[in-house]
Amino acid sequence: MDWQNEIGAAALRIAPYIRRTPILRVDLPGIGPVTLKLEQMQHTGSFKARGAFNTLLSLPVPAAGVVAASGGNHGAAVAYAARTLGHSAKIFVPEYAGPAKIALIRQQGADLEVVPGVYADAAARALTHAQTNGAMQIHPYDAPATVAGQGTLLREWEDQGLDADTVLIAVGGGGLIAGAMAWLQGRRKIVAVEPELAPTLHQALISGPDTVVSVGGIAANALGSSKIGRIAYDLAVSQGIIPVLVTDEAISAAQTLLWRSLRQLVEPAGAAALAALLSGAYRPALGETVAVLVCGANPAPDPMG
Repeated sequence: MDWQNEIGAAALRIAPYIRRTPILRVDLPGIGPVTLKLEQMQHTGSFKARGAFNTLLSLPVPAAGVVAASGGNHGAAVAYAARTLGHSAKIFVPEYAGPAKIALIRQQGADLEVVPGVYADAAARALTHAQTNGAMQIHPYDAPATVAGQGTLLREWEDQGLDADTVLIAVGGGGLIAGAMAWLQGRRKIVAVEPELAPTLHQALISGPDTVVSVGGIAANALGSSKIGRIAYDLAVSQGIIPVLVTDEAISAAQTLLWRSLRQLVEPAGAAALAALLSGAYRPALGETVAVLVCGANPAPDPMG
């Protein structure tokens, strides 16, 4: 696939509907200058709006509308994009999505169903709904239109003057990092960051693309996919991506720093990439310039709830 053209087309397609999120240059104690991309300021609080809009704008949407399974952020983005474009949306989430993200999805006007169990149970219900009702299913991470939409983030960042040697990106199912890899094509080093309790890409690179892992921890409702997307896996193998793992304690510490020092309120998944720097899970080489993608702003509980 010609990812550069696909992502370029997606950027033009979704431009009227998404925010061009800001960057912030900071000097972190013990680390030095770091550039942050504040994508948690995107509509519904995550990068997911990019892939949702690109899918809905590039594929025919049936009268039955759209359906999605989600840990929370994808569902909110699909619901928002569907409402904006005049389509109905049915969203299935597992119980661990949590009250803040469940409330956010409901605020977007979607028909929401909370499913007992884990993400896989919600995904099974979404598939059944699509097969029964004819709704279009929007995959959260392993579909070309989703990946191209997420790839617009790195395209935008480079357009804003990204000058880092290395970009740290949190990984769940792999849609975001797949988009980054697809756009950058090895021009910058990408560090994949995963929670120790959700090492999906890490285990897949050891045991193969069909590896299923048990997931948990404080970032599970955003980074808790039990299987990496095949698009992300193939790109990671071809580009030699080596994930680093971070503890829940490191993620929580990064989340705290973002709020107390920078007044950026993010969920655990949004702080995971920064946690790799702060904890030393990733140590830049002498002179290596580093950028971090902050990707989600929907903590539980909702601080204003």
